Amino acid sequence: MKIFLDTADREMIEKWLPTGIVDGVTTNPSLLSKQGQDTKQVLLDICKMVAGDVSIEVVKKDPEEVYVQAKEISALAENVVVKIPFTFEYLPVMKRLVNEDVRINVTLIFSLLQALLVAKLGVTYISPFIGRWDDIDVNGVELIGKLVHMVEQYGFASQVLAASIRHVMHWHEVALVGADVATVPPKLLDQIMNHPLTVKGIQKFDDDWKKLGKQDLLS
Repeated sequence: MKIFLDTADREMIEKWLPTGIVDGVTTNPSLLSKQGQDTKQVLLDICKMVAGDVSIEVVKKDPEEVYVQAKEISALAENVVVKIPFTFEYLPVMKRLVNEDVRINVTLIFSLLQALLVAKLGVTYISPFIGRWDDIDVNGVELIGKLVHMVEQYGFASQVLAASIRHVMHWHEVALVGADVATVPPKLLDQIMNHPLTVKGIQKFDDDWKKLGKQDLLS
């Protein structure tokens, strides 16, 4: 499973990149709005920092303007993937962009058939939002499992990207059902790293070692 960091905060990206566990970054207008006015520079910086894919979402609404902006976003860097929300009027735009070798991440997917339609277009990523399903008392992880099965059954090239991951069990469950990518907020990574049993175990090892009164393991 690939891990994409769900943030536009360059300090957070800088913190996690040296660990080697971050395969890419996903951004959206909400995340970018927290980073000041110079959004283009923020995006350029992120694309330079990250070797893997960086998803950048269009903000235009008219289909032709979405097409033009998608081309501009794609031209920012070789590792850019353009995020486009799923709507009927954007399907022809997506088809046109895919035919022109622009990589697309279709966001705000909430059903198997929505995913089927964009998989047929050959988009790079399909992003179902599982957390928002949970908000209305529906199990979003079940959708991830069905999408993974559908993509495998028909041999689609699209990858299933689990988005809107809100807590550790979301991530746990989408890993078990075979999602290609999980996009996770930095706070969730912090939570996993600071497991109380891990902290307790390290402390016990340290305490036991101190009982020997030695400074060096190999001397």
